[in-house]
Amino acid sequence: MINNYLEILEDSLRKKSVVLDEIKEYNNNQEQLLKSENLSMEDLDANMEQKDGLIQKLTELDEGFETLYGRIKEQLSGSKDTYKVQIKRLQELISQITEKSVSVQAQEARNKKLIEDYFLREKSQIRQGKKASKAAYGYYKSMSNSGAMSSQFMDQKK
Repeated sequence: MINNYLEILEDSLRKKSVVLDEIKEYNNNQEQLLKSENLSMEDLDANMEQKDGLIQKLTELDEGFETLYGRIKEQLSGSKDTYKVQIKRLQELISQITEKSVSVQAQEARNKKLIEDYFLREKSQIRQGKKASKAAYGYYKSMSNSGAMSSQFMDQKK
Protein backbone atom coordinates (compact mmCIF):
# COMPACT_ATOMS: atom_id res chain seq x y z
CA MET A 1 0.00 0.00 0.00
CA ILE A 2 2.73 2.46 0.95
CA ASN A 3 4.61 1.48 -2.21
CA ASN A 4 1.68 2.78 -4.27
CA TYR A 5 1.63 6.03 -2.32
CA LEU A 6 5.38 6.46 -2.76
CA GLU A 7 5.01 5.91 -6.52
CA ILE A 8 2.27 8.53 -6.61
CA LEU A 9 4.49 10.96 -4.68
CA GLU A 10 7.36 10.31 -7.08
CA ASP A 11 5.07 10.82 -10.07
CA SER A 12 3.83 14.07 -8.55
CA LEU A 13 7.40 15.32 -8.12
CA ARG A 14 8.27 14.40 -11.70
CA LYS A 15 5.22 16.31 -12.96
CA LYS A 16 6.22 19.27 -10.82
CA SER A 17 9.70 19.19 -12.35
CA VAL A 18 8.21 19.24 -15.86
CA VAL A 19 5.92 22.16 -14.96
CA LEU A 20 8.89 24.10 -13.55
CA ASP A 21 10.77 23.50 -16.82
CA GLU A 22 7.79 24.88 -18.75
CA ILE A 23 7.64 27.92 -16.48
CA LYS A 24 11.35 28.51 -17.12
CA GLU A 25 10.65 28.47 -20.87
CA TYR A 26 7.84 31.01 -20.48
CA ASN A 27 10.12 33.18 -18.33
CA ASN A 28 12.81 33.07 -21.04
CA ASN A 29 10.21 34.00 -23.64
CA GLN A 30 8.94 36.81 -21.42
CA GLU A 31 12.48 38.12 -20.99
CA GLN A 32 12.96 38.20 -24.77
CA LEU A 33 9.66 40.05 -25.18
CA LEU A 34 10.64 42.62 -22.57
CA LYS A 35 14.05 43.19 -24.14
CA SER A 36 12.68 43.66 -27.65
CA GLU A 37 12.38 47.17 -29.05
CA ASN A 38 8.75 46.86 -30.05
CA LEU A 39 7.06 45.17 -27.11
CA SER A 40 3.66 43.69 -27.91
CA MET A 41 1.47 43.94 -24.84
CA GLU A 42 -0.82 41.26 -26.32
CA ASP A 43 2.07 38.80 -26.56
CA LEU A 44 3.22 39.66 -23.04
CA ASP A 45 -0.32 39.26 -21.72
CA ALA A 46 -0.75 35.88 -23.44
CA ASN A 47 2.59 34.71 -22.03
CA MET A 48 1.59 35.73 -18.52
CA GLU A 49 -1.81 34.03 -18.79
CA GLN A 50 -0.26 30.75 -19.92
CA LYS A 51 2.35 30.97 -17.17
CA ASP A 52 -0.42 31.64 -14.64
CA GLY A 53 -2.10 28.39 -15.68
CA LEU A 54 1.16 26.53 -15.08
CA ILE A 55 1.54 28.15 -11.67
CA GLN A 56 -1.96 27.01 -10.73
CA LYS A 57 -1.08 23.49 -11.85
CA LEU A 58 2.08 23.66 -9.74
CA THR A 59 0.04 24.73 -6.72
CA GLU A 60 -2.35 21.82 -7.21
CA LEU A 61 0.56 19.38 -7.42
CA ASP A 62 2.03 20.83 -4.22
CA GLU A 63 -1.26 20.53 -2.37
CA GLY A 64 -1.77 16.95 -3.57
CA PHE A 65 1.76 16.02 -2.55
CA GLU A 66 1.36 17.54 0.91
CA THR A 67 -1.98 15.81 1.46
CA LEU A 68 -0.70 12.41 0.42
CA TYR A 69 2.53 12.77 2.35
CA GLY A 70 0.54 13.72 5.44
CA ARG A 71 -1.35 10.43 5.18
CA ILE A 72 1.70 8.19 5.07
CA LYS A 73 4.18 10.23 7.08
CA GLU A 74 3.82 8.24 10.29
CA GLN A 75 3.83 4.85 8.58
CA LEU A 76 6.85 5.86 6.53
CA SER A 77 8.88 7.12 9.47
CA GLY A 78 8.33 3.83 11.29
CA SER A 79 9.80 1.75 8.48
CA LYS A 80 12.44 3.90 6.79
CA ASP A 81 14.74 0.98 6.06
CA THR A 82 12.07 -0.85 4.10
CA TYR A 83 11.50 2.09 1.75
CA LYS A 84 15.06 3.39 1.70
CA VAL A 85 15.42 3.31 -2.11
CA GLN A 86 12.14 5.12 -2.77
CA ILE A 87 12.86 7.72 -0.09
CA LYS A 88 16.28 8.36 -1.67
CA ARG A 89 14.66 8.92 -5.09
CA LEU A 90 12.11 11.30 -3.55
CA GLN A 91 14.88 13.24 -1.84
CA GLU A 92 16.81 13.55 -5.11
CA LEU A 93 13.72 14.77 -6.93
CA ILE A 94 12.98 17.28 -4.19
CA SER A 95 16.55 18.55 -4.44
CA GLN A 96 16.23 19.00 -8.22
CA ILE A 97 12.90 20.76 -7.81
CA THR A 98 14.35 23.09 -5.19
CA GLU A 99 17.16 24.08 -7.59
CA LYS A 100 14.66 24.69 -10.37
CA SER A 101 12.44 26.74 -8.04
CA VAL A 102 15.36 28.96 -7.08
CA SER A 103 16.21 29.42 -10.75
CA VAL A 104 12.60 30.34 -11.58
CA GLN A 105 12.50 32.84 -8.71
CA ALA A 106 15.66 34.48 -10.02
CA GLN A 107 14.14 34.70 -13.51
CA GLU A 108 10.97 36.21 -12.05
CA ALA A 109 13.00 38.86 -10.21
CA ARG A 110 14.89 39.79 -13.42
CA ASN A 111 11.67 39.96 -15.43
CA LYS A 112 10.01 42.10 -12.74
CA LYS A 113 12.89 44.58 -13.03
CA LEU A 114 12.55 44.61 -16.82
CA ILE A 115 8.81 45.29 -16.57
CA GLU A 116 9.35 48.09 -14.07
CA ASP A 117 11.96 49.67 -16.37
CA TYR A 118 9.60 49.38 -19.34
CA PHE A 119 6.78 51.13 -17.49
CA LEU A 120 9.12 53.88 -16.30
CA ARG A 121 10.17 54.53 -19.91
CA GLU A 122 6.56 54.54 -21.08
CA LYS A 123 5.53 56.89 -18.28
CA SER A 124 8.34 59.26 -19.22
CA GLN A 125 7.29 59.24 -22.88
CA ILE A 126 3.69 59.93 -21.93
CA ARG A 127 4.79 62.82 -19.73
CA GLN A 128 6.86 64.27 -22.59
CA GLY A 129 3.90 63.89 -24.96
CA LYS A 130 1.64 65.74 -22.53
CA LYS A 131 4.16 68.59 -22.23
CA ALA A 132 4.45 68.88 -26.00
CA SER A 133 0.67 68.84 -26.39
CA LYS A 134 0.25 71.47 -23.70
CA ALA A 135 2.87 73.71 -25.33
CA ALA A 136 1.23 73.37 -28.75
CA TYR A 137 -2.19 74.13 -27.29
CA GLY A 138 -0.80 77.19 -25.47
CA TYR A 139 0.81 78.45 -28.67
CA TYR A 140 -2.41 77.96 -30.64
CA LYS A 141 -4.42 79.72 -27.97
CA SER A 142 -2.05 82.70 -27.75
CA MET A 143 -1.91 83.07 -31.52
CA SER A 144 -5.67 82.96 -31.94
CA ASN A 145 -6.19 85.61 -29.26
CA SER A 146 -3.33 87.86 -30.23
CA GLY A 147 -5.55 90.47 -31.78
CA ALA A 148 -3.05 91.18 -34.53
CA MET A 149 -4.65 93.11 -37.27
CA SER A 150 -4.43 91.77 -40.72
CA SER A 151 -2.83 93.83 -43.40
CA GLN A 152 -5.03 96.44 -44.92
CA PHE A 153 -4.66 98.04 -48.26
CA MET A 154 -5.93 101.42 -48.96
CA ASP A 155 -7.00 102.42 -52.35
CA GLN A 156 -5.56 105.78 -53.08
CA LYS A 157 -7.17 106.22 -56.46
CA LYS A 158 -9.89 108.66 -56.90
